[in-house]
Amino acid sequence: MDPRLFLADLEAKPESLRHLAATLSDGDLWAGLPDPVDRVLLLGMGSSRYAAEMAALRLRAAGIDAVAEYASTVASYPARPGTLVIAISATGTSVETLDATSRYQGSGRLVALTNTSDSTLATCADLVVPMHAGTERGGVACRSFQHTLVLLLDLVDRLTAARRGAAALARRAADTAALALRAADATEDLLARRDAWLPRAIELLDGPHGVYALAPAERLSSALQSALMVREGPRRPADGCETGDWSHVDVYLAKTLDYRALFFPGSRYDAAALEWLNLRKSTVLAVGAEVSDAAAVIRYPGDDDEAVRLLTEPLVAELVAAHWWASAA
Repeated sequence: MDPRLFLADLEAKPESLRHLAATLSDGDLWAGLPDPVDRVLLLGMGSSRYAAEMAALRLRAAGIDAVAEYASTVASYPARPGTLVIAISATGTSVETLDATSRYQGSGRLVALTNTSDSTLATCADLVVPMHAGTERGGVACRSFQHTLVLLLDLVDRLTAARRGAAALARRAADTAALALRAADATEDLLARRDAWLPRAIELLDGPHGVYALAPAERLSSALQSALMVREGPRRPADGCETGDWSHVDVYLAKTLDYRALFFPGSRYDAAALEWLNLRKSTVLAVGAEVSDAAAVIRYPGDDDEAVRLLTEPLVAELVAAHWWASAA
């Protein structure tokens, strides 16, 4: 792991997303999925599971039986016709994910979503969907996490578009490619303007008791990934929490700690969390929308689109983490 190479990986995000958009436009990366699909089981660890939770929630909202589970769970759904298993691992070598897939090998319904097409996971799957994130020389899953989100959104659209009719299915790939391009533009904007917002973000989040990220359930992956980036590179304490649940599980810390909140707005329970954060004089850095009483707000093009937010907003914590990591190296 190398902080300088990690920063280079982050700076390559826009180009990488545009390459993925072009690849999506050229063809269906999910071509070959078994049919019918009655249930979707997504397996992964770490950031792979964060992305999987997002996809499972969207599939359930569309009426499709779907669940994202820790690959390390002892047992899950049995292999059966109609169950599609998506095993997610950027390296394709996560031991827990490989162990979990052993229950589904030979079923004809095991799909590997991986950034390493010749990995162990790829060789045991019935279908391989490459992430097209390139080599992450910094040793941290940042571009591959972003690409996993895009490809899982594409999977959700594929499975739900089939239920909406031929016209929706025909425009699916173009819609996902257009979203990836909008996220590339948003990411590029944040990178280009970082001298204007990053020093203040570093100052506000640099407390003695860590960073606490809040996001709505639909984008909880942003909070969890942000916290992971702070832990993984600079090795600082950090945690992520769902905004509504925050009032039940994390509000207590705001009373006793120098609480530094990285706030991703969009939950209908934002006001409740912000009321407690303001009452306890916590520091709030908001990303993607105006928040009253926030110490600072970071905006970018396209932040009125929830899908663009999902793909873009973790970059704030990633760049903060890259700075702290390089400073400590």
